[in-house]
Amino acid sequence: MAEAVRHDKTARQLRLLSDALDSGRLGPVKRLVNTLSPAEIGNLLESLPPGQRTVVWGLVDAEDDGEVLLHVGDEVREGLIADMDPDEIVAAVEDLDIDDLADLVEDLPGTVIDEVLKSMARENRERLEQVLSYPEDTAGRLMNPDVVTVRTDTTVDVVLRYLRLRGELPDHTDHLYVVSRRHQYLGRIALQALLTHEAYTPINSLLDDEQPAIDVGESAEEVARQFSDHDWISAPVVDDNNILLGRITVDDVVDIIREQAEHQALGAAGLDEDEDLFSPVRRAVRGRMLWLGLNLITAFLASAVVGQFEGTLERVVALAVLMPIVAGMGGNAGTQVLALMVRGLALGQVGASNAKVLLWKEIRVALLNGLMLGSLVGLVALLWFHNWQLSLVIGAALTINLCASALAGVLVPLTLKRMGYDPALAGGVILTTVTDVIGFLSFLGLATLVLLR
Repeated sequence: MAEAVRHDKTARQLRLLSDALDSGRLGPVKRLVNTLSPAEIGNLLESLPPGQRTVVWGLVDAEDDGEVLLHVGDEVREGLIADMDPDEIVAAVEDLDIDDLADLVEDLPGTVIDEVLKSMARENRERLEQVLSYPEDTAGRLMNPDVVTVRTDTTVDVVLRYLRLRGELPDHTDHLYVVSRRHQYLGRIALQALLTHEAYTPINSLLDDEQPAIDVGESAEEVARQFSDHDWISAPVVDDNNILLGRITVDDVVDIIREQAEHQALGAAGLDEDEDLFSPVRRAVRGRMLWLGLNLITAFLASAVVGQFEGTLERVVALAVLMPIVAGMGGNAGTQVLALMVRGLALGQVGASNAKVLLWKEIRVALLNGLMLGSLVGLVALLWFHNWQLSLVIGAALTINLCASALAGVLVPLTLKRMGYDPALAGGVILTTVTDVIGFLSFLGLATLVLLR
């Protein structure tokens, strides 16, 4: 429900913006755009053709430019940055948090990166370099080194005076982190605990040491899973020596979860989640040609199987009418299993320990579905073509292909994952090939044996 409301709101904003642009009056456009949050502006920019996008981008308040750049895809961001002067880019990104700046800095022109680094305080520059030293899609790359730490040998009064002197806290600060003299992570203290205890209360008596720290090399996928499982707002990040390096906050994790969802939805069709909706035709063709070419190869493979039964098809024309049903039903059933597997692998719910149980369950489901649907399709074929042998053939072929689709739906993503490939991206092509080949082979093979003997 909430997602539908958000989509309706975006569509309404886009309609109002388009009407204002068509009128040629930029004043209303500027007022409309700057009533939105940076994320909403980014979403609208991605929804506009390049010409209108350039106009609207020029009307965004300069103080929001950096945040907006964080909320658009790589291709759109590349185009927006290309329309900015170096001084504008430096001004846009210089006030961003370190973790957000790390997401942008590699997309900036080399000369601009130098200017950005020069404009930063030495401490922040060293923090940025530290974050950039870690691989992409790891906790180290996601973390913000700006953390508030306290020691165990202080009291609530001392900590509160320190916070007042500090003046402000990093966004999403719900806990302070307690460290040793060597800056090793010991635990955390909730802000509400500081506000509800007496001033003389020792910090070590309020210490919560139950939240585990996240290793700096942990994958972004695992970080998102831990936040989801434990409902964290923030979490500390440590190195192999338990030295506190920074923290990850829930706003970054929400971005990860959204990117994962987009990747799974678009990856199954061979698309890049960062592709611009209005990307140039040549770039779109280049990006999709490889995937379409791979699909073409698999289509020829299925056609080659059909070609082996050319004589059978010539003698029993009804087979050509019924043949797509077997392959289509197998593909749909396999896609269901593949979707469950990709989701399970992403959430860490599927692995070697439960793969056999899952495989046996899916085979039983496919067998029962195959028997029921095969009987139904067989009955339709009997009433249509008045040939009981043909009805038996299609019923049996449908059952066989549904079982094959279950096998492929479980084993293909597991195998791809073990080989280091992305099941969401490559699984669909392989699954379709398997169900098409097995579907045609079982149907036409059984027809040759039963109808032409």
